[in-house]
Parts: sequence; C-alpha cells; structure tokens
Amino acid sequence: MSDTILKQIDDVVKGNDLVLFMKGTPQMPQCGFSQQISAILSEYGVPYAAVNVLLDAAVRQGIKDYADWPTIPQVYVKGEFVGGCDIVCEMHENGELKTILKPLQTNGEAV
Repeated sequence: MSDTILKQIDDVVKGNDLVLFMKGTPQMPQCGFSQQISAILSEYGVPYAAVNVLLDAAVRQGIKDYADWPTIPQVYVKGEFVGGCDIVCEMHENGELKTILKPLQTNGEAV
C-alpha cells in the first residue's frame, strides 16, 4: 500500500470529527452494512464525512490496511477507529454511540 494513499486517508480521518468509509454514499449505499451505518449516524443529526471506497480500489484496500480491519464500512470519531457495522450497531443499541457523538452535535437536537 502506498504511503500517499495512507496519508490521504489519515488526512480525512484526522480532518473530520466523524468519518464513515463506506460502499456507496449516504444517499445511495451500495451494501446493506453501509446502509445500516449510514441510517444509524443519520438518527443522531451529527454531520459526517462519507468516503465512497468503490470509487478508488487503492482507498478501498488502504482503509483496511490503515485500521488493520478487514471489512468496510468503518467509522472514525475524532481520529480514532470506532469499528465496523457489528460494533457500531452494538454501540448504538447500548447507548455508547450516543455518548461519543453527543459532543459533535451542531443542531441542538437531542441525541
């Protein structure tokens, strides 16, 4: 994996409070797991950056190498890897996700 791709990924992860690396876009997810995470994040009303890994094979592989995590989607909060679909869904259900996303709210809605 090229250092350039890893640097680009690092810049996106560290340059945004909340990032979702997914297949497709939030408006048109291209897999069920990406759709599930996108829907969960939308419930919180927190703005997030979404990266469509299907647009670039190097980014698709690079994000797996970056986090040493084999699957997509992947969620990052404040530069830290949170997890993939199973982890984020579990955190959503047990309230942990609400806790880590609350400081990111900008619209005043209750999380």
